Amino acid sequence: MTPPTSLPTYDQLPIDPKYPDKTAWGVWGEDDNLGTLNNITPEITVNAIQSVKKGRAFPLNWDLEKPYPTLLGREVITHNYKSFFDGLIKDDFYDGFNPQASSQWDGLCHFAHLASGKFYNGVDPSDTNENGNGRLGIHHMARHGIATRAVLLDYGRWAQKHRPDFDPFEYNEVTVEELDLVAKAQNVTFQKGDVLLVRFGWISKYDQLGDKVKDHITDPEHPRSCGIKACPETFAWIWNHHFAAVAGDNPGFEALPAPDWTASCRK
Repeated sequence: MTPPTSLPTYDQLPIDPKYPDKTAWGVWGEDDNLGTLNNITPEITVNAIQSVKKGRAFPLNWDLEKPYPTLLGREVITHNYKSFFDGLIKDDFYDGFNPQASSQWDGLCHFAHLASGKFYNGVDPSDTNENGNGRLGIHHMARHGIATRAVLLDYGRWAQKHRPDFDPFEYNEVTVEELDLVAKAQNVTFQKGDVLLVRFGWISKYDQLGDKVKDHITDPEHPRSCGIKACPETFAWIWNHHFAAVAGDNPGFEALPAPDWTASCRK
């Protein structure tokens, strides 16, 4: 499908009454597997390259063994080591590796539209399992690649001054109005195709707690965490900025546990 020359606003979604309310189904064609990554065009990538000034790299990968205790029912990973020829050759492997643990990126078949029981673009759950046709798998994003600007909003640092009682390990909602204030304070502007990164300060507190972290995550199956407020204003703000993706340093990007999963950022 030829990419649309302009995108509908959030209020104009869906583009066809046959789709569920406020979904982007069909915007890039019913066979699409990329979603908002389609906002990254060759022109966007070239423009992103022009933003590079110092050439410094900032790895975003967290330790594979973290967080511990594992959250949301994830398995505990085990790192195994093997040596050969009196230790002159070494090998290692992992058992219990869960791609949803540590640093991770959700594919479009991670969480369905609960009201319809379908995934993005109306894909049936049976088409996304191991016996399905491969729709919406993360491999589509890997093959496409993600080469664009990333813009960082350091909400955690901003909150130290403007919301001193903010605790990343508690259910504290962050509004888009606050994100606009952070962007203004940092002199950050947004462009179509950006990846929005929000630092809430969750990992910093995790590291500061050390061995005492278990005392602060009392229910690993249903952890309490700060995050974006799940509401129509948030959904409209994210969509209308035409971000390619959003990510954060907290367990679920939105505040957890979600009061109503049918109205969450993942719905």
